[in-house]
Amino acid sequence: MTRTTAIDRRGFVKAAGFGFLASLAPKSLMALERADAVYASGIRAADGSFAVATVTERGEIIDQVKLPARAHGMAFSAVSGRTVAFARRPGTYAMIFDPWHRSEPIVISAREDRHFYGHGAFSPDGRFLYASENDFDGNRGMIGIYDAGNRFTRIGEYETYGIGPHDMTVSDDGGLLIVANGGIETHPDFGRTKLNLGEMQPSLVLIDAATGALVEKHVLPAQWAELSTRHVDLDDKGRIWFACQYEGHRKDLPPLVGHFAKGEELSFIDLPEQTTRRLANYVGAIAVNRSEGIVGITSPKGGASVTLDARTGKVLAETVIPDAAGIAPAKSGFAVSSYDGDFLSTRSDVAWDQHIVQI
Repeated sequence: MTRTTAIDRRGFVKAAGFGFLASLAPKSLMALERADAVYASGIRAADGSFAVATVTERGEIIDQVKLPARAHGMAFSAVSGRTVAFARRPGTYAMIFDPWHRSEPIVISAREDRHFYGHGAFSPDGRFLYASENDFDGNRGMIGIYDAGNRFTRIGEYETYGIGPHDMTVSDDGGLLIVANGGIETHPDFGRTKLNLGEMQPSLVLIDAATGALVEKHVLPAQWAELSTRHVDLDDKGRIWFACQYEGHRKDLPPLVGHFAKGEELSFIDLPEQTTRRLANYVGAIAVNRSEGIVGITSPKGGASVTLDARTGKVLAETVIPDAAGIAPAKSGFAVSSYDGDFLSTRSDVAWDQHIVQI
């Protein structure tokens, strides 16, 4: 998930305090002073270790926090300032940390019969952390619920009413959990192997955040049963934008992006054929820039970033970015990273992971 109620650079500096700023190297401090926004993303360092880096929209790394293993998705609470890095599937850790080092990181583990799917989100009031999880023996998706006020103790779980939940988010009012059930069965005994490609069940669901009751479930049309729903974000009208990865024949041209709202059917964007081919049937991340009314998607397989008009779905821009990875709203357009170490105009000696969150 890339949507968040973010703070700007001035807010970041104010929250940091003198102690954090004094700990930064002069180069990092200068980069922060020039920045309009600050982001966080998982990285693999040159020595093979893993960390979360805080980074400016120019790609200048400000600080790093060590991780126990590779991360995937990120979440941020503007209420508490806490940031979460979720382990890559089928990992079992999530690390909650304060970007300004005002408190020690907290590492939580999935319960014994669960693993994380790499994504989660805070409730708008910062009280709860929700995480997409797999009940791998029961072959059902779950949302784990963690109490932010009690060192992120696990206090419950909801079904996702589907298989293989990946990304999720929360409505702006906190009332709905929005989940992309990718429809793919996995089990940690088989690593990242997809076990049911001939019988996939992708869906998008709305869940009552207070009770866990199913509000709506949208199953993809039978002709696109191999189209795994993977990532979601919200626009300023509350519409849910979703992005997909196709598990069918590589020469097919499935719809890869769509949107819906509560009470509406799924609506797919009719991308130009050349754009669909450029995306190589795989969208790795999606983000909405609410202030500009645009939607951005990336494809590491296609090596591209595409910007859409959120009102019409029209393609506004296509950019070649080899190994394009994460994407998040910027002051103008989007901040985009790559596995090769590029973050907009800067290349670092790291491999950026799949997702970015603005903090």
